[in-house]
Amino acid sequence: MKSVAVYCGSNSGTNPVYAERAAQLGDRLARDGLELVYGGGNVGLMGIVADAALQAGGRVIGVIPEQLRNMEVAHVDVTRLEVVGNMHERKMRMFDLAEGFIALPGGFGTLDEMFEMLTWRQLGLGNKPCAFLDVDGFYQPLMQMLDRMVDTRFLHPAQRQDLWHGESIDSMLAWMQDYTPADSRKWLDEKITEGRDLR
Repeated sequence: MKSVAVYCGSNSGTNPVYAERAAQLGDRLARDGLELVYGGGNVGLMGIVADAALQAGGRVIGVIPEQLRNMEVAHVDVTRLEVVGNMHERKMRMFDLAEGFIALPGGFGTLDEMFEMLTWRQLGLGNKPCAFLDVDGFYQPLMQMLDRMVDTRFLHPAQRQDLWHGESIDSMLAWMQDYTPADSRKWLDEKITEGRDLR
């Protein structure tokens, strides 16, 4: 693994530990020789993780939609800033550039980007590791929701297990480096499909 995409908030949040962990992650990626791919912003946790990686001598690739660049939130000091037409193009370009995906705390955009990667992997459109780096229990309620999806048979247990969630950057990066993807075939409920020709 040579590059990692980080999804995170364009705000810093209410707890200073969010910014601290973003800085720690950016610094660690650079020191491990991992190129940071991110949303190209200079604000919030996005700007913090990028600045930390740059300060540690790392390469940082920003991918930002033209609309957001025009709003003057683009980070002009990154190693390379790529401007794309829209959010869909941003997600595809970040997928092409990165070999793994990490979510720090964030809002709608963070979840949208990470869950699209999880969905693509579930459908066999990619086999790259996805990890939720938790900070102060931020993602605990979301993990409970994923467990509920498994309990109610909307999500296969193997797909639930095929993502990492925790607080340790060391453990997360070790898991990502050794990642083996789960079976990507979508789970079909036998009771629903019984007697049907699914070919």
